[in-house]
Amino acid sequence: MKSSRVFARLAALAAGLVIAQASIGSGTALAADAARGKILFTQKYGCFECHGTQGQGSPVTGPKLAPGPLPYDALSNFVRTSSGPMPPFRQSILPDADLQDIYAYLQSIPPAPDYKTIPLLNGK
Repeated sequence: MKSSRVFARLAALAAGLVIAQASIGSGTALAADAARGKILFTQKYGCFECHGTQGQGSPVTGPKLAPGPLPYDALSNFVRTSSGPMPPFRQSILPDADLQDIYAYLQSIPPAPDYKTIPLLNGK
């Protein structure tokens, strides 16, 4: 019973995030510091503990955040108002400037290379 409620909540969250991403578009352009954001993500706020050091996420601990993060407004809204497994990070805990730097870090993460371009994976 409990697992079905968790699944239903996760499905609703995923649907909400897809709708938010579609309705918001590309998000807000921010003048933020990706290097500082990496430190905040991996050290100060511990985001990596659930979302991985590259924002890759996990089916067990937390959703994928990068590469290609949600638009900033959608991510910010979720971070501030989460009522699921992740606690909400209000502005008094995670200032807007820090969240913008974290977002800049997530935006800076490049997509994984195509496996066809990796010689070891192609018998070369």
